[in-house]
Amino acid sequence: MGRPVRYNLITGSRKGEIVTLLERERNAVVEYGRRLVERGLTRGTGGNVSVLSRERGLFAVSPSGMDYFETRPEDVVVLDMAGGVADGARKPSSEVEMHRLLYLGREDVGAVVHTHSVYATAVSCTREAQAGGLPFVHCAAALAGGDVRCTAYYPFGTRELAEAACEGMRGRFAVLLGNHGLLAAGPDVGHAFALAEQLEFACEVLVHAASVGTPALLSSSDLLAARERFRDYGQGRRE
Repeated sequence: MGRPVRYNLITGSRKGEIVTLLERERNAVVEYGRRLVERGLTRGTGGNVSVLSRERGLFAVSPSGMDYFETRPEDVVVLDMAGGVADGARKPSSEVEMHRLLYLGREDVGAVVHTHSVYATAVSCTREAQAGGLPFVHCAAALAGGDVRCTAYYPFGTRELAEAACEGMRGRFAVLLGNHGLLAAGPDVGHAFALAEQLEFACEVLVHAASVGTPALLSSSDLLAARERFRDYGQGRRE
């Protein structure tokens, strides 16, 4: 008998090579990596995506520096929670430690999306954001679970950045990375990606508001009220 053939979940094309380890997660990394570019959340090969299989103790993460539209599921790297490569010949994302530490420290996180979107990055470059977080001008920011903090600047790919990101996301699902971009997480990759889009929108609103006047900031009680409203938003109750 010949080798069995699977269908690629992204393109629907037949493939002779079988991706057996975290196949679903690898396909999701490819799909949402492409969406980063299509939705304007990154340029070139910047940013990264990972998806966790907690029951297996493994996660799939974007390969470093590869064109998202040339990346195949078998290019996606699978790592264990100690940071060892379980499968894949490619070099993993330079920010893999940031993903790994989040998964180790957060039982409620199943996927991580890191963007270099224009407006979130612009806001992360301001002294105001690095001192006090994302100014709360739109209720979309409440989707992060609280005020969105901003780290100081640390070089990309460093342990210092990974630890600062995890601390900044404590009790939250997103953090701005100083002079760098945005990190968003969620129970699955769909939620993490949607949050990244919503926070990019909130940052865009802030930048445009500041260009025509002094933004009218919402209060802490407004933030809490928005969080409660979002619990019943959509077709199913958010927990």
